[in-house]
This record gives sequence, structure tokens and C-alpha cells, in this order.
Amino acid sequence: MLLAIDAGNTNIVFGIHDGESWIHEWRFNTIPVKSQIDYEMFLRLNFLEANLRLRDVQGVIISSVVPQLNTILAEFWSTLIEAEHVFVGPKHYDQLPITTHNPHEIGTDLIANATAAHLLHEDDTVVVDFGTALTFTVVEASGNIQGVNIAPGLKTAIAALVGNTAQLPDVPLELPDSSIGKNTIHAIQSGVLWGYVSMVEGMLDRIQQELGKKVKVVATGGLSSILHPLHDRFDEVNPKLTLEGLRLIHNIISK
Repeated sequence: MLLAIDAGNTNIVFGIHDGESWIHEWRFNTIPVKSQIDYEMFLRLNFLEANLRLRDVQGVIISSVVPQLNTILAEFWSTLIEAEHVFVGPKHYDQLPITTHNPHEIGTDLIANATAAHLLHEDDTVVVDFGTALTFTVVEASGNIQGVNIAPGLKTAIAALVGNTAQLPDVPLELPDSSIGKNTIHAIQSGVLWGYVSMVEGMLDRIQQELGKKVKVVATGGLSSILHPLHDRFDEVNPKLTLEGLRLIHNIISK
């Protein structure tokens, strides 16, 4: 089995791959940062509940965009699992089938997304990742990452709006039927969620126009299913794309 750990700004995702498919996925809040013992107990309990054995893990791969977590993530599992690990970083990029102009600036989660998109589609592709940030990663058929666009994610936008406005309530992430808000909650939902539909559509149109050719569009991230009107614009919606990219990177680096 492979243990893949993807540490983002909101959640740390733990995925278990049995050689054929992702059989389990668990999430742990990124902030506040816990002690090493907390992460050990989290892993132990989830393995126990899933009826899995820690000793069956044969490899560990880690991606992190949260520097203050890196030492803990590199070590907490080592007393539980006897396996080699890969902590994805710029030193590995020369081994991958993708290239990037800014290896020390791009997040390792975006590298994983680009790797998966390139190997799975082998075409000009835009990966739209709905996470803490909303990102658009443009990957050419050659594997070159042409560039990345970054905007605040859905939850980030709503939290900023509610947190900086005295009389607005927190609202659930549910897309209303109407684009015209009929009450305060619907007004926020419509403004943010329908606004994001339009932003994603507009950004994809601009990217494709600038490239001058049709591209595949792959959506991922925990919030990729919320904006369902966009699904007609996506060739694939794959919430596990980042984990799959980490698995593919592990296979390449471990050869």
C-alpha cells in the first residue's frame, strides 16, 4: 500500500492506495498545527477503523504547501511505518515528465496536479483546482507548465466577506437556483457562487483564446462538485487528481 499525504492550507489529506485504487481518504485540519503525537494517533485510529495494518504500507509520499508542518509530516509516521518516503520538492522535478520555469515558486500540489493531468491526458490541459485558493494550471502536451493563475477560493472569499462585514451571516456553500438574491443568505450565495461560475468560465475562455487552440479542462479539489453548472465545461472532474499525481510521482521517483 501507498500512503500519500497532501498538506494544504485548510486540510491535510491522507490517502491510501492498494495498488489498484484509492481505498481510503481522511482529512485533518491544517490549522492549528498539532503535536507529532496527535498526527500519530490520527493515523493509528483511522488504520484501525479501516481494518488496515500499518506494516502493509510500502511507501510514503508527501506534498506540503505549509512550511511550519514540514518537519512533523516528515517524521510523525516513521515510528509506525517502516517504508521509504518521498517529500516532493524541486530536487525531484528533473525526474518528472513535466517542466516548470519557476521550480521554487510553484506549489508541490500543483506539480502533482500537472503530473497527473499530463500522464492521464497527454494533451494541452488546464487543471482547475477548487481549494483554499482557486488555481488554473496550464500544462502543454509536451509536459511544460506554461503558467498558473491564482484567485481566492470559495470558502476564502465568503470568509473574507463575512469577516469584514458587520451584519452578514456565515452561509452554507450551496448554489441557489436564481442568480438574483432574494434574501441576505441567498444574496451572498448568489454573488459568490454564481460569480465564481462566471469567473471560471471567463478565465477558461481567456486561456483558450490566448493559446489559440482547444484544451482539455480537468477540475479537482474538495469544492469541485459545488459549482455544477460548470461541469459542462470540464472534460473530467477528479477530486483525487492531486493524490493520483502524488502516486504517479512516487512510481517515477522510486524506480
